[in-house]
Amino acid sequence: MKSVALTLAVAPALVCVAIASAQEEAVPVDPGAPAESIRAWVNDRYGMFIHWGIYSLLGRGEWVMFVEKIPVEEYEKLQGRFNPTRFDAEAWVRLAKAAGQRYITITSKHHDGFCMFDSALTTYTSMHSPARRDFIGELTRACQRNGIKIQYYYSLLDWHHPDYRNNFPAYLDYAFGQVRELCTKYGKIDGIWFDGGWEHSWQDWQAPKLIAMIRQLQPHALVNDRAGWGGDYATPEQTIPPGMLGGRLFECCFTINNSWGYNVHDRAFKSPQQIVMMLADIVGKGGNLLLNVGPLPTGEIQVEQASRLRQVGEWLAKYGESIYGCGASPFPQTPWGKCTARSSRLYIHLFEWPGREVTLLGLRNKVKSARLLKGNVPVKARLGDDGVVLGLPEEFTPDLLDTVVAVDLDGPPVVEFFVRQADDGTVRLAAELAQIHGSRLMCETKPGPDGAPVPNLGFWVDANDWASWRMSLERGGEYEVEVEWANAPGTGGEMEIDIGGRKLVFVTEETGGWDKFRKKTIGTVELPRGKHDVAVRVIKMSGAMTNLRAIILRPA
Repeated sequence: MKSVALTLAVAPALVCVAIASAQEEAVPVDPGAPAESIRAWVNDRYGMFIHWGIYSLLGRGEWVMFVEKIPVEEYEKLQGRFNPTRFDAEAWVRLAKAAGQRYITITSKHHDGFCMFDSALTTYTSMHSPARRDFIGELTRACQRNGIKIQYYYSLLDWHHPDYRNNFPAYLDYAFGQVRELCTKYGKIDGIWFDGGWEHSWQDWQAPKLIAMIRQLQPHALVNDRAGWGGDYATPEQTIPPGMLGGRLFECCFTINNSWGYNVHDRAFKSPQQIVMMLADIVGKGGNLLLNVGPLPTGEIQVEQASRLRQVGEWLAKYGESIYGCGASPFPQTPWGKCTARSSRLYIHLFEWPGREVTLLGLRNKVKSARLLKGNVPVKARLGDDGVVLGLPEEFTPDLLDTVVAVDLDGPPVVEFFVRQADDGTVRLAAELAQIHGSRLMCETKPGPDGAPVPNLGFWVDANDWASWRMSLERGGEYEVEVEWANAPGTGGEMEIDIGGRKLVFVTEETGGWDKFRKKTIGTVELPRGKHDVAVRVIKMSGAMTNLRAIILRPA
């Protein structure tokens, strides 16, 4: 694994479209997986990622060959030692089911080039190790017998295959052939999860042709976005998006400690509560969680990892209705915890007991009923000035991981959220609070001055995409308008910022890089007290618009 940027989402039809670039070219559009496959995957919400290969023998993670600069001829010797006699595919599937995970994604070939399946195109496989076993085949059959979906991770990058460096067209034939094998050897599968495409462009990988082949051979399978083109969903790695992704599908992949493959020195295991909090946060933003385990060289999953998965599964067995089939929260901010939603029902996730009351800021619906899922205990609800107020019972023992309140509304949630003034009168319209409109614009993160991730609106590459906020001013007057943005060389353009009907034009000058943020006052506006809509749209752009961190209004 390696951290990559979010890329393309689902497209509607297999046609050719023109894209703006230095040189216009016709680009085929990925039709995407069938709607029923996508719906099922979205409803599942939680899967098990497995990074397992001969690197487990060294116990220093899956990148050990690259990091320690182990020569190919030395690393190859691990194949002769690989014999995981305690591997039990049924045991892995039982663990996934006990954990409440609905699908498994496993490494069929990682960057080291070693194949965990029976490939006719190489002898560098588990079938030619002392194990003489097709581990992908065994796990696939166990999943199919037990109603767990199966997807295959496949690394496009290959540190072992000589053609990868010396004869790339020949290597492409090899990679296409292996993907074809994975799509034809094991019956119906549920997805291909690419990785390692960053050293070549999607054109080099012939990604449209590659993904079209998968669509033909496995029509119901999903494909991720890491071939650099097309795909059904984005794959943020070791991070949760800070805000909206414009309605796009995504799956956050995380390690259960800090390593993807088995690492004997890594004891930083996430607690069951951390995992539940991640799950609620991701689902509350409309995504899936793919949580990784790194099995031992014996074929067993570490006790420390398995026990945590089972504890999360015990919580899901009681409160899974607040995760499976749920979608994004209607609240831009949830200071009391997290929120997931299904139709007219909200699930309020409380990781710490908040006391007597919780205010669902901006919620304007009538509450038909509310209850704690634990014990089905009724909760009182009333409509206050700032939203719905939940009155929690005085004598109640919260769940150790996550206490959930189910709130049934009189219809789909209606939330009136306004960004409010600080004590000094400023209003900060932050990226993570924006309403996103369009196809590519999303809320991502870039490092702040202290290195910590800070949200910004990025991937502004479609001139039709725009963002908006609603703000509330306690006092009217003249306000200076400041913009905080970043632009790489050769990008930028002009934007129109509409603040309550007052319009300012902002030229997004180069700042030296997408993470080199700068602030600039672009003008003043006179605004009365009350509520105002703010919108940012593109007037003209070159390549990409900007990374926008915030618009700040200061009393002049």
